[in-house]
Amino acid sequence: MRDLTKRYVNPLTDFGFKKLFGTEPNKDLLIDFLNQILPKRHQIKELREA
Repeated sequence: MRDLTKRYVNPLTDFGFKKLFGTEPNKDLLIDFLNQILPKRHQIKELREA
């Protein structure tokens, strides 16, 4: 029998990416992720909603 209480979010889908990185509590996670893929001269220090 499967345990249906466990849920996984696929970050490779639009829904999953927005769920993981698109909320205010996860803003630091998004900044860290972007800084890993951006060159050093383009590092992000803060994000704000436009």
